[in-house]
Amino acid sequence: MGGMLVRLRNPSREVEMPGPALVSVLLERLGINRESVLVVRNGELVPGDQRLEDTDEVEVRPVISGGA
Repeated sequence: MGGMLVRLRNPSREVEMPGPALVSVLLERLGINRESVLVVRNGELVPGDQRLEDTDEVEVRPVISGGA
C-alpha cells in the first residue's frame, strides 16, 4: 500500500495516510486541531490549504509557546 508517511509527536509514532490530500483534510482524518500543530513537508513548513502527495514525508509538530 502506498501513501504519505506522517510522523507524529506526543506520542511519537509514524502512520501511513492515503494521498493526495490537503493539509487540513489530513489533520481532520487524524483528529488533530490545525491550530495546535505545525505541519512540515519534506523539511518545509506548509499551510493548511497546501496539497500533500503520496510521496511526501510529513511531520506534525505540536505548537509550543513560552514566555520570559
